[in-house]
Amino acid sequence: MTAAHKMERALVSRTIDGVIHYVNKDRQANLLHLIDVVEKIAGDMFSEKSYDGARNIVRDEDSKWMRYLYRLMDETDPHVLKMTALNLGFEAAYFGTKTIRENRRRYQCNIPWLILMDPTSACNMHCTGCWAAEYGHKLNLTYEELDRIITQGKELGIYFYMYTGGEPLMRKKDLIRLCEKHNDCAFHAFTNGTLIDDEFCSEMARVGNFSVSLSLEGYEEVNDSRRGSGSFSKAMEAMDLMKSHGLIFGTSICYTSKNVETVTSDEFLDMIIEKGCRYTWYFHYMPVGNDAAVELLPTRDQREYMYRRVREIRGSDGGKPIFAMDFQNDGEFVGGCIAGGRNYMHINANGDAEPCVFIHYSGANIREVSLLDALRQPLFMAYRDRQPFNENHLRPCPMLENPEILERMLKETGAVSTDLKSPESGEHLCGKCREYAENWAESADRLWRENGHHKEYYQNYKDVYKDSSAEKFH
Repeated sequence: MTAAHKMERALVSRTIDGVIHYVNKDRQANLLHLIDVVEKIAGDMFSEKSYDGARNIVRDEDSKWMRYLYRLMDETDPHVLKMTALNLGFEAAYFGTKTIRENRRRYQCNIPWLILMDPTSACNMHCTGCWAAEYGHKLNLTYEELDRIITQGKELGIYFYMYTGGEPLMRKKDLIRLCEKHNDCAFHAFTNGTLIDDEFCSEMARVGNFSVSLSLEGYEEVNDSRRGSGSFSKAMEAMDLMKSHGLIFGTSICYTSKNVETVTSDEFLDMIIEKGCRYTWYFHYMPVGNDAAVELLPTRDQREYMYRRVREIRGSDGGKPIFAMDFQNDGEFVGGCIAGGRNYMHINANGDAEPCVFIHYSGANIREVSLLDALRQPLFMAYRDRQPFNENHLRPCPMLENPEILERMLKETGAVSTDLKSPESGEHLCGKCREYAENWAESADRLWRENGHHKEYYQNYKDVYKDSSAEKFH
């Protein structure tokens, strides 16, 4: 850290301490003071409207989101709360973003805000239709390799790291070691939850910079039919444990044609909220792999239902006290596809640097090249040149909604399948998405027009960085 960076972090740290210390006294005044400190440090990095909007939210103590925030503050371990605010807020959102923008100009390539990694392809479960199983079950990134990726990432401004797999918690001792060494970073794991015990919860609380999302597909019958008998009850037990330790956690839900209504129902949401979940990720089913079940793709009507329902859930009026995110339908808030290093990338357990966790193709391996060179591989540069893949950000993906684009990029760049068990050609993968893309296009275009998004303009990163003063990208 530079001296200026250390001073800024120390100032924010002291301010967060004040907010937490006076959690039951003058909390509104302390939160407003925190916003003042952020504005003083970040300046015009964020718009004046953003700061004023944050102040207005804090002043309305009876609003849904302030009640949500106060409950979070009341129920979360103080150290976990501080490390989350400091690392995810100050380091990743502010300092990291500023550094990333500078490096995008310097290196003329995409630099992601977060990196998703697979510490291992091994898993203690054998879930039906799991795309991760396509890699096999014997691959691992060593502790040293994970450490090297994070070290190189921080030099580029990346302070947020997520883990998937396989089951990442099969490597939980190494993951905690990484939290200790890189205690200025935020870490997050997508897990089936079966390996979360009291000892691990204590370790998560001790380091403070590690959170998880538990994978669910619905209630016990549906969930266990895919994940195995007893998996639902183990996930519920893990939630109870984490709640008792004051940890921050949520759910990761793959919605399909079979469960879309269940996993968004009031009853289901009330259940996970009562268990202590603060957020829920919704991921659209992707037909990845030669044996993918195409019939699990949501119908056009089901996807439109998801579009409307998630916005209803997180609405300021009504909804539910949980932050819901829809990876596929929230493209309008992030300028379309965020993969290919634009805002995130994936590194599998074999070291292959892939543009997306669902796009199993690569032209670079992290064991052979630096992280920066992996980001400059032809496939990632093709992403950078073409993003957004559709001006309608409800059709963001080059595979699911614009399959002709991914197929073309794979041919042009020579990227190869990273599936070590049953390599899938780009033609086969994209062919499974064509009918879906055509069906969804009509609804997506109507929704886009209805909300006036067609009036907005998204600038490609490549064009933005021709003008160093232009920061109007997502």
